[in-house]
Amino acid sequence: MKKFSFLIAFIFVTTTVVAQSNKLIIAERDTLRIEIERLGNEINSPFNDYAPVITADGGYMYFTSRRPYTEKEKKKNRESMERIYEAIWDEAENKWQIAEPLPSDVNLDGRNISNVAISNDGQRLLIYQDDKFGNGDIYEAYLSGTTWSAPLSLGKEINSDAHESSASISPDGKTIYFVSERKEGGTGGRDIWKATKNSDGVWGSAENLGKTINTKEDEEGVFIHPDGRTLYFSSKGHGSLGGYDIFKSELKDGKWSKPKSLGEPINTVENDLFFVLAANGRTGYYATGRNGGVIDIYEIRFTPIIKDDKESVSTGPQLTVFKGVIKDCETGKPISASIEVTDNQKNEVIASYNSNSQTGKYLISLPSGKNYGININAEGYLFSSQSFDLTSDSLSVYNEVVKDVCLNKIEVGTKVVLKNIFFDFNKSSLRSESIAELNRLKRILDDNPSMKIEIGGHTDSKGSAEYNKKLSNDRAQSVVNYLIDNGINASRLTYKGYGKDQPVATNETEEGRQENRRVEFKVISK
Repeated sequence: MKKFSFLIAFIFVTTTVVAQSNKLIIAERDTLRIEIERLGNEINSPFNDYAPVITADGGYMYFTSRRPYTEKEKKKNRESMERIYEAIWDEAENKWQIAEPLPSDVNLDGRNISNVAISNDGQRLLIYQDDKFGNGDIYEAYLSGTTWSAPLSLGKEINSDAHESSASISPDGKTIYFVSERKEGGTGGRDIWKATKNSDGVWGSAENLGKTINTKEDEEGVFIHPDGRTLYFSSKGHGSLGGYDIFKSELKDGKWSKPKSLGEPINTVENDLFFVLAANGRTGYYATGRNGGVIDIYEIRFTPIIKDDKESVSTGPQLTVFKGVIKDCETGKPISASIEVTDNQKNEVIASYNSNSQTGKYLISLPSGKNYGININAEGYLFSSQSFDLTSDSLSVYNEVVKDVCLNKIEVGTKVVLKNIFFDFNKSSLRSESIAELNRLKRILDDNPSMKIEIGGHTDSKGSAEYNKKLSNDRAQSVVNYLIDNGINASRLTYKGYGKDQPVATNETEEGRQENRRVEFKVISK
């Protein structure tokens, strides 16, 4: 078999087609129940199926298959070249829909084409393509609405004259981990490397992950979890049971921990590869020839065991997934919007995303440990902001927030809550974490030079009316003062403290009172 076949030629040596059962494999460890089950005919075929990748919420799966693709191959039931297939999780039916091949813009004729990674939000797909020299490189395609772009090479820092076979991108999109056979700087065979994007969006020089991760044997199937700190990969080294086994390493204080095997029954004496794990840490997928025949995709379910009426302490993913749909507030139609993620403590933009242009869907992975500001903006609309303070140890667990966001067009009377404006308790001086949000407000005023706004301060119902009016007025004035100090003409700005007079939620709960304590701006004229 030619070298340019993605991984079958290197890894999976069997091409025998045999019947497969969906037999459930169950194992229990001290605090964890593991169930392994072959996926059904919606995903697997009588031919080799492998390299599953999923969006962070597990809603979409992309995988590679050698099943018949052309009409001629289907008629003769003949194995095809590698092609990429997509499957969608059906919530109502609680199962995968039947997988369909991606269009020919991606599945190019005459080449082996395989997926290697999908971004957490499903908008970017990393693809392997072979070349005429018997090697292969990593390419990237973007989703615009429902249409995938033609794949483009990731460039010379990632792709070398040697063979690059798999890759995975960090949640912020700024670090790529990939597998390469390049010799210079390697430890022998296939190694895992990384590269980081610079401020211009260009990948920097490749760096070998070193001997903690890489061995003299081959490594393959690298996957960085949406938590941004847990790396899964397959290796023939590290004391594998036979062939490739799956290992896990965690990034701590800038260093990767010694890899740990996922152990039996996940790992077998056969080749076990391409492990991926949903953001919640409960459902994973991988490809294996564990039954000694055709390569299939299996689902692994991880369930904490409850003992003494208490769930075991979880050491699972520490992150928040924020997802939903961005819409026009008036029409309800989906909007293509840009999404900016800021580290509020550093006042630094750390990641940028876009909602899907046709569906308005978005998904962001926010690893614990930072105070995040989220800014959602679209041309012709006022921005919307969200805040996630994930610095507390009590928040270092998996959390999923589903929130549809509507944007208002720039119209007189429209109000926007500034959710990333922060004050100390009972004080009106702005905390440094507020600067990024204040600069967004300044930017919209710069972009609309005739716009005039009112800054309104609001409190909950606790305390006297007189005190609340003064505090809210002082806080609104602090925002206005910042804008004036940073070049906005004072004639465009007014402010007022409303105290507790305009609640937007109940004052009977802490959550409601928190919503009522706010600063907002209102368009006076445009």
